[in-house]
Amino acid sequence: MDNNNYTIKSIPADDRPQEKLLKYGANNLSNSELIAVILRTGSKDENVVMLAQRILNEDGRGLRNIAEGTLDKFKSFKGISDVKASQLMALAELSKRISTLKLEKIKISSPGDAAMFLMEEMRYYKKEYFKIILLDTKNNIKKISEISVGSLNSSIVHPREVFSEAVANSASSVILVHNHPSGESEPSREDISLTNRLDECGKILGIKILDHIIIGDGVFYSFKEEGLL
Repeated sequence: MDNNNYTIKSIPADDRPQEKLLKYGANNLSNSELIAVILRTGSKDENVVMLAQRILNEDGRGLRNIAEGTLDKFKSFKGISDVKASQLMALAELSKRISTLKLEKIKISSPGDAAMFLMEEMRYYKKEYFKIILLDTKNNIKKISEISVGSLNSSIVHPREVFSEAVANSASSVILVHNHPSGESEPSREDISLTNRLDECGKILGIKILDHIIIGDGVFYSFKEEGLL
């Protein structure tokens, strides 16, 4: 076998990921080419673009294989070393953190705004996370706080933790957000009961619960839109 056929140099210069990025911009690269820029090198059997394509094609899950990847899972791919696995894990984590930047100027005008702001981060969680979006008097985001992390099916939330964050940050109102690892967004009886409990506590404290958003896999449920708040 001629291994030279599998090196990045076997790809025409203008089609190599890094050269394409520099010449045409990152938005003109495919997902596999962007990942190839991160990984830089392939193996003796395949070039880096082929390696990236193989990771994305696993089980037909595409970028989920990056977003939900673990160290062991990445290393299970032939050609992925500890270094490459750590690069992919860093890429996934940075993408989640970037999605939460620039909170100061973001205004929540609808349930969809709140849902889409956290969708790409929370839809991939394997456990149930409960977060709150703290808003000022003009519905601008002041802060997003993580209140609890539960098991596969539930989170443990106490009103004290929710409203201590709201009071400490002088929030005018709050949007509750949690995810369902199952991918479904319909509320459970416990979700409804908790929402009612927090709503009553908020009324006593003068901090309004504007909505409770449940994040599924690309879908969301809004208590306000459904008339439950």
